[in-house]
Amino acid sequence: MGLPKGKGSMVPSLLSIKNLRTYFHTDLGLIRAVDDISFSMGFGETIGIVGESGCGKSVTARTIMRLIPQPPGKIESGEIYFEGENLLSLSASEMRKIRGNKISMVFQDPMTSLNPVFKIGKQISEAIKLHQGVSQKDAIEKSIEMLQMVGIPSPARRVIDYPHQLSGGMRQRVMIAMALSCQPKLMIADEPTTALDVTIQAQILNLMQKLKEETGASIILITHNLGIVAEMAQKVIVMYAGRIFEQASVRDLFRKHYHPYTDNLLKAIPKYETAGEGKRLHVIPGMVPSLLDLPKGCKLSNRCDRSFEKCFEEEPGLFEVESGHTARCWLYV
Repeated sequence: MGLPKGKGSMVPSLLSIKNLRTYFHTDLGLIRAVDDISFSMGFGETIGIVGESGCGKSVTARTIMRLIPQPPGKIESGEIYFEGENLLSLSASEMRKIRGNKISMVFQDPMTSLNPVFKIGKQISEAIKLHQGVSQKDAIEKSIEMLQMVGIPSPARRVIDYPHQLSGGMRQRVMIAMALSCQPKLMIADEPTTALDVTIQAQILNLMQKLKEETGASIILITHNLGIVAEMAQKVIVMYAGRIFEQASVRDLFRKHYHPYTDNLLKAIPKYETAGEGKRLHVIPGMVPSLLDLPKGCKLSNRCDRSFEKCFEEEPGLFEVESGHTARCWLYV
């Protein structure tokens, strides 16, 4: 865990989340999208949050940013400490000073996140003007610098382009440029390589790693792909049904993972040595349960080939199975 230069070992974590719950109150019932999660991250650290769709990864990110629509959503309880300050205690105007400035987010689909009626340069420069108090001319110049930093060719010409004039990979680079324009201390990347071909995916991941090293920003990387986490992150959080099911350093998790769900996620990664041999990819049995109708006991019990009677009756806590390595499973009590 990295610490700022010149600081001692008592410097707090950059981000610390404690017992966070975000629920949605709908006509059909209560949806516990994020249900009692806790984790922390240090300065300059990358954390990967993985799990299938509907497991609470994106809601966790939007809760940190305070972007949950209220109603129907509500942050029911918990604490989100960023640089020692609880974000949930801030007013809306105070949070606006942090959002896009100290904490930024790269959303999943750049085509829907970028405004189609505004030029690229205007969309990047708005955040720069708002948070840094510079003139329009200086903000546009900074926008050109950011486009150049993320590897977009002819950046002075691209600032007057509209989003539809760019490729998917270039739009994702624009989103990263926008996220980094105010030099945030934390960048949240929600599926930053979704719908991109593998070559562009590699370019985007290499770019994020390079920019992290240059700016010192910490990153929360949300993805389905544990292979990406192995390459990018120092710590990994495995989520399922709004809960943390396993949490460890990347090195420890890939050396020895404990939860059956993590085991299934790792088995689902395509392997080069079996490609072309006619072997089927590993499939996790069953479906992610509806958050309106979760099973009693362990939320994975009806999909797990290692479940036993207690799993169906009582939900396990998050147990420490090794130092710094936790798993939500009755097998390790």
